[in-house]
Amino acid sequence: MKRLAILLLAACAFAQQGRISLEQLLGTPFPTEMTASPTGGHIAWVQKAKGVRNIWTASPPEYQAAQLTAYIADDGQEIAQLSWTPDASAIVFVRGGAANRNGEIPNPTSDPVGAQQSIWVVPASGGQPRRLAEGASPAASPDSKSVAYIAKGQVWSVTLEGGAAKQLIQARGQAGSLRWSPDGALLAMVSNRGDHSFIGVYDLAAKTLRYLDPSLDRDSNPVFSPDGKQIAFLRVAATAQISLFGPKRTADPWSIRVADTATAKGKQIWSAEPGRGSVFHAVTAENQILWSADGNLVFPWERDGWLHLYSVPPEGGGARLLTHGEFEVEHVSLSPDGKEILYSANSDDIDRRHLFRVPAAGGPVTPLTSGKGIEWFPVMTSDAKALAFFRSDARLPARAAIQMAFGAPRDLVPVDFPGDALVEPEAVVISAADGMKIRGQLFLPAGGGAEKKPAVIFFHGGSRRQMLLGWHYLDYYHNTYAFNQYLASQGYIVLSVNYRSGTGYGMEFREAFNYGATGASEFNDVLGAGLYLQSRPDVDSARIGLWGGSYGGYLTALGLARASNLFAAGVDIHGVHDWNVVIRNFEPRYDPIARQQAATLAFESSPLAHVKGWRSPVLLIHGDDDRNVPFSESVTLAEALRKQGVPFEQLVFPDEVHGFLRYARWLELFEASARFLDRHLKRKQ
Repeated sequence: MKRLAILLLAACAFAQQGRISLEQLLGTPFPTEMTASPTGGHIAWVQKAKGVRNIWTASPPEYQAAQLTAYIADDGQEIAQLSWTPDASAIVFVRGGAANRNGEIPNPTSDPVGAQQSIWVVPASGGQPRRLAEGASPAASPDSKSVAYIAKGQVWSVTLEGGAAKQLIQARGQAGSLRWSPDGALLAMVSNRGDHSFIGVYDLAAKTLRYLDPSLDRDSNPVFSPDGKQIAFLRVAATAQISLFGPKRTADPWSIRVADTATAKGKQIWSAEPGRGSVFHAVTAENQILWSADGNLVFPWERDGWLHLYSVPPEGGGARLLTHGEFEVEHVSLSPDGKEILYSANSDDIDRRHLFRVPAAGGPVTPLTSGKGIEWFPVMTSDAKALAFFRSDARLPARAAIQMAFGAPRDLVPVDFPGDALVEPEAVVISAADGMKIRGQLFLPAGGGAEKKPAVIFFHGGSRRQMLLGWHYLDYYHNTYAFNQYLASQGYIVLSVNYRSGTGYGMEFREAFNYGATGASEFNDVLGAGLYLQSRPDVDSARIGLWGGSYGGYLTALGLARASNLFAAGVDIHGVHDWNVVIRNFEPRYDPIARQQAATLAFESSPLAHVKGWRSPVLLIHGDDDRNVPFSESVTLAEALRKQGVPFEQLVFPDEVHGFLRYARWLELFEASARFLDRHLKRKQ
């Protein structure tokens, strides 16, 4: 009887696990844009549920979440760049995506009226949002009366009461990164001039514009001192700009400079040491330099091969290490008193994220969260009584959370989700074909059984990404994690591979030799993943498939082109198929004719160079307004596959961008992918 009870419980668990649907998995709300008000202790964030985006708020002392806006359509119009007015009376935000190189705003519903990217304001107490102007990058003035913003590369201003907008600055180049001085008298910006950029400061009373300490290099990330008399900024040598050719472990050093706002004269106060770690690598933060209230400039640096936080006094001197160990810092913010740094990192838990705090002047690091969850985007409330952030784990998806007095956190919007129906992925380490150790997550279907199962390998995009042991903190990978869980619920063994050139494991791993267009060394990881699954006794070696998007689509296509004998089918979502085309998307000045040796290697590193070996069927998925990977990449591959007689299917989304802005598209994409994989990897009954 006892054995029968155990078997019945196992059967019930398997049945429960098998009942999860794509609608349930993809329909979970996803939060972004956590921000704290400058006063009053309020917080706000954006929440997307089945493609419908709205702003939510919560206030002390209870912090009961409330939906502030009332949008109802899955229209693909993003809500982003959320910020409070300094008096906390209203929230300014941007609705709609940025234009592509042809000046076209994303319009994923193909609305014949078109779409706009506009700046809106909504009262924090509730009410209808009001459209202020067409544009983006809003910065509310310190007196909470107006908003400076960017429209068509120029700086404009509009009052929060509405009315006609006026252009503040007419200047060469493309303006961005608007920053107000504490007293509202000055407005700093970055003026991008193509192969160089300046930090500009506009005096509103005098109506004058001056550039701080101009040079031949690229200046960015301006931040005012607490008294508004100085500005610190990053300077990166033009020759040190990121290229897609070769690992970026060394370059001309980057530096931090401080300039006087009255005289525009500046000086270098710190410079990265030449050699290892001399390439600037950013964290996720409002600005890459944070000026603390106790007089420290906090910034990221890879001096020891791991992305850490350092600080230096504005007078200059040696950099002080604030975080240390073999982990990487990611989401960073400044405490409301300006004396502490809050951050997320994979410290002592390489495939998750947890939260920490450290004094800007240096001192002990205090862990704020731990365990098997994933936490990110920490923001302290203005009264310093609570910490707001986002969190997830292996079973429960992303949600906003609050931690009062740094005690036990609670969800701000409880999630009604069948988390018990999901499997908990296992951390695995596999050997690539060249011997490199590669980490990943293994999803094993519930129920077990002696029958060999079909298997699927997933490759993330980026490649500067890391998949985790739970729901991801980026919505694209939140969705891909959901699909991996769905495949596991349908009886697939799923291996998610954190291949070389991804993040989370240090600079040496990220800047792997011969990666991407310089040799496709990641193919060793693709092959190693296939051989690992082939060696497992629970995998049917004749039924191993691949899937991935963007860079993951590239590796899917590369695996099918170079190892169709190992991989039976694949789903290639907006993948890279010829590096010489895609490189121009990121480096417009790239000329393959002028760089013939590099161009030859780039093509040999591309799936199209090996298409004659391609035999396995593939599903090609692409949106034709893709701003990252040209739609022509899928068009060209389809033509090559036709000539080879390779069976392929296609799913095209008119007017969709790289990230697929609509829930309906994601659902259609995964439904089609599941049907395709089932047809080619599951045995006919």
